[in-house]
Amino acid sequence: MSKQNELVQFSRGASGGGSKNLIINGGMTVAQRGTSAVTATANFPVDRFRVEHSTDGAFTAQQSTDVPSGEGFVNSIKYQTTTADLSLAASQYFYTRQIIEGFNSAHLMFGSSSAKTLTLSFWVKSSLTGTFGGSVWNNAFNRSYPYSYTIDAANTWEKKTITFTGDTTGTWLTTNGRGINVGWGLGLGSDYSGTAGAWSASGLLSVTGATSLISTLNATWYLTGVQLEVNDNATDFEHKTFSQELQACQRYFCRTYQYGTGTGTATSNACVSTSLSVAQAYASAGNWDLPVTMRTAPTVTVYSTVSGTSGKLAADGTDGNGNATFISEDRCFFYRANDSTGTATNVFLRAQATASAEL
Repeated sequence: MSKQNELVQFSRGASGGGSKNLIINGGMTVAQRGTSAVTATANFPVDRFRVEHSTDGAFTAQQSTDVPSGEGFVNSIKYQTTTADLSLAASQYFYTRQIIEGFNSAHLMFGSSSAKTLTLSFWVKSSLTGTFGGSVWNNAFNRSYPYSYTIDAANTWEKKTITFTGDTTGTWLTTNGRGINVGWGLGLGSDYSGTAGAWSASGLLSVTGATSLISTLNATWYLTGVQLEVNDNATDFEHKTFSQELQACQRYFCRTYQYGTGTGTATSNACVSTSLSVAQAYASAGNWDLPVTMRTAPTVTVYSTVSGTSGKLAADGTDGNGNATFISEDRCFFYRANDSTGTATNVFLRAQATASAEL
């Protein structure tokens, strides 16, 4: 299959043209960055699901193997409060979201009288009960649809379904930018909370009075089986193969490392390399042909195969300054810049790298 055909199948096709689910990695199976807990703002516990956080509390978010029984899932995301924020300020927030690329949501015709009705379904489990909230919103954050759902039993997997009409007004991107944001609130201040079940001409992330995970120490919340489809009702979750989900995710983030090897690991396995027969001050380490066509020319970070240090490239056992250039959606070029060590004759230059084109 050509790379151009891969783009059609795994970018546009993964969210409408050959798949009913607009969500990528809804079963939480792909975690290229690793499965251990992350706490940084705007980080990814699994691919395509971003954590956004600005509170006085703290949390962990990580891939988990706790899943609903008999549904075919093997992974979920687990969020846990490690420092509680008992009183959220109006402008504070804690939520997770997936951003759907405009190319993948254009067929929904949001912003027109032909906007389609959608159904969002997902499996959720929490140590807390009560009303929870989330939202769907546009790139400009001036059109949003807050929704609510109820967790009836603590520490029990429950399936939730929200059906809503598409927005007939507002501006919704149909390019490779942010088409539609789909989010789940885990603690929102009053600035971001509103009434459920209707489109709002403002940026809202949850519903007024929703349960706040970040306000309870050690509280947990799990998510899996996320599906967004053009339908008046929820249908069975569309299980895809791991390779299909991985390729769809790689349009937004990919690495040279073997899957399961942590970024920054000192290893030459799967690296980009080349050999030099003569000494060079500026030495090529070869081209990296990206596994799929990415959403846009990515931000590339080079890592040494010897020390694992970012911004470095190894010449046999010695680190030098490593860089990427001629970066496009399909490939880039690694080189070792002029530095105090230079390069000797008959050496191998090796590099690992990550490429990010996240929305």
